[in-house]
Amino acid sequence: MRKRSVTVRVARWSALHPWRAIIGWLVFVVLCLGGGIAAGMNSATSEDFRVGEAGRAEALATEGGVQLRSTEQVLIRAESGPLDKAAADAAVKDVTARMKALPEVASVAAPVPSADGRVLRVQVELNGSEQDDQKNVPPLQAQTEEAAKAHPDLVIEETGDASVSKGVDDQRNEDLQFSEAITLPITLITLAVVFGSVVMVGVPLLLAITSIVATMGLAMLASHLLPDTGVGMSMILLIGMAVGVDYTLFYLKREREERARAGGRLTSEVLVEAAAATAGRAIVVSGLAVIVSTTALFLARDVIFDSLATGTILVVAVAVVSSVTVLPALLVKLGHRAERRRAKRLARGKSVRPYAEKEPGRVWNALLAPARKRPALTLCLAALAMVGLALPALDMNLKNPARDSFSRDIEAMKGYDRLLDAFPEQRVRHLVVVRADASQAADVRKALTALDRDAEADPLFAHSSAAPVLRSSEDRRTTTLELNTPHPTYSEKAETSLAHLRDDYLPATVGKLPGVETAVTGEVPRGMDYVEHQNEKLPLVLGFLLLMTFAMTVYAFRSVVLGLLSAVLNLLSVGSALGLLVLVFQGHWAEGVLNFDSLDGISSRVPLFLFVILFGLSMDYQVFVVSRIREAALNGVPTRRAVLDGIASSAKVVTSAAIVMVTVFASFVMLHILEMKQMGFVLAAAVLLDAFVIRVMILPAALLLLGRATWWPSGAIRRAEARAAARHTGPERYAERPLSGQSEGRRVAQNG
Repeated sequence: MRKRSVTVRVARWSALHPWRAIIGWLVFVVLCLGGGIAAGMNSATSEDFRVGEAGRAEALATEGGVQLRSTEQVLIRAESGPLDKAAADAAVKDVTARMKALPEVASVAAPVPSADGRVLRVQVELNGSEQDDQKNVPPLQAQTEEAAKAHPDLVIEETGDASVSKGVDDQRNEDLQFSEAITLPITLITLAVVFGSVVMVGVPLLLAITSIVATMGLAMLASHLLPDTGVGMSMILLIGMAVGVDYTLFYLKREREERARAGGRLTSEVLVEAAAATAGRAIVVSGLAVIVSTTALFLARDVIFDSLATGTILVVAVAVVSSVTVLPALLVKLGHRAERRRAKRLARGKSVRPYAEKEPGRVWNALLAPARKRPALTLCLAALAMVGLALPALDMNLKNPARDSFSRDIEAMKGYDRLLDAFPEQRVRHLVVVRADASQAADVRKALTALDRDAEADPLFAHSSAAPVLRSSEDRRTTTLELNTPHPTYSEKAETSLAHLRDDYLPATVGKLPGVETAVTGEVPRGMDYVEHQNEKLPLVLGFLLLMTFAMTVYAFRSVVLGLLSAVLNLLSVGSALGLLVLVFQGHWAEGVLNFDSLDGISSRVPLFLFVILFGLSMDYQVFVVSRIREAALNGVPTRRAVLDGIASSAKVVTSAAIVMVTVFASFVMLHILEMKQMGFVLAAAVLLDAFVIRVMILPAALLLLGRATWWPSGAIRRAEARAAARHTGPERYAERPLSGQSEGRRVAQNG
């Protein structure tokens, strides 16, 4: 008697004690959520985001108390025409008094008129850290609205770092609700088409939703070890719905196949156990592959990727646990219900439909025909097409999207645009930070004044007749200089201005002083240093992913050849998806179609994120498809027929899973945040290519050409074929009769 695996033993217990398993799962979900709410969310601080020279500059400035602080700008203008001076003065006085009375405000500057005199700008500096800005800004916005009501003849509005950030977060929450409203109906329709049963549709959704809820609680607990950056919950929703439905789909599909094969002769408990022996094991291996691949994000040494990785790992782990524990119990209860209904119909003398599982239709036979008839030609053409799609990725230009890329549907961004029209120098601030002995304070200020003059002569910087904006710490050891540039944060001119500052002006002035430490920060330095940091980590992460993909495939299928093939196919998938991303988002032709403003580049986080997530998700299809092929081959079916039958038998469920994933990912393309748009697009494109090109054309063609070499160095397949040949020595050939004999799942279940 074969020893049963842990997956089968757990499924057997769940099947024999369904109510205990169901109640236990619900208790687990409640405990996770309750524990998370009790612990609260630990959000990342500004220190957690520091990278490169910009991060070092922020640390020096913060230590000296002269760091850049969030500022809000209150704009006062006439609805049209010139500004009435008396009315404007009264409004400035009112706004200043209101702001100074707020505990959230550190200081209020004197009003500054625009060059044409039509707009007045009142700068308000906030108290507290950057993480407190969104909590601090609502009282300021309320006072601005009150001031606008008190002066109806003027337009008084507010914009700034904090109000824009709050607007972005509010918009993100609205977008996610919209995404959910689109995703759920399409998922329901897809599942209804697959199973033809409203009851069966509810099972995948129920497990996916409860898995997401449990993971949200666990993520709150995990945030006390790895701070949350605000993107983790979005990732839990994105990945949780995709893999939660996928895993349940694969398990349900296998249970129905076993039921159809048994023809009513086996109980629901045995059928569920049989499904656990195959689909259950595949789910565990697939989930483990996603988890191992996602750990590569931790190698990036970045708090945002840490948050993304934590959310993804937790939700995949919880989805796997739900699939191998509570799902068997639910299937047994549904199976009992179906059996009772069937028995009642038979007792009444009514006819019942025989247990049957539909075979793949003409569409799938047509899709598989090229690989079956001409595998070499199909492999070459499909691979060349994927490489062609990947070529644009060679011209990828990584950018760090900042405030300029945010949606103009946000009111604070509309005010931001009007601020820049009147005061273009307010677009970007570079902060030069100098650390030296207190005795050198006078020399440092003199050198920084000279640096300011050099920048004044440079057309890349904003010109001002005002004195240099110099600030010194109380101990006189740290001095800062603010320099402005009127160019967008992601523009080449803004980046060039930083290069002039770091490479030319600093060495020629402050850099000549002995024993000083200098660094530059701001939106542009942070973005450029972040991109450089990601580029340094990308080879390490990619190498780790290729190694893990190879190792996990070899572990799952005992085949070095399949391990190498999986790594190559994943690279093809990722490369072609990135090529499409560059074609769509790096240019300007799709801006109107997808509602975005091009950065002339790709968000720096997207490629690394895609590599990690797609390598993991690709293993889903790889594990489930190849598992079916290997199962047939272990039953003695020749490799060629095992490949065709395995891919055909998994075609419907793989297609359905891909549709669900694409729906979830594509819904993010409709969001306003450019980075989320790009992530959703590239993941949806990658899953489509992976499901309909890699798994339908390239994989079967490659396996057909490799033949028995597919399983090298394992000898299990060769021995299985030899045993089958000994049993079938007559004229009857495998290719001429349908697949027969017990499945691996039923053998395990019956042996148990």
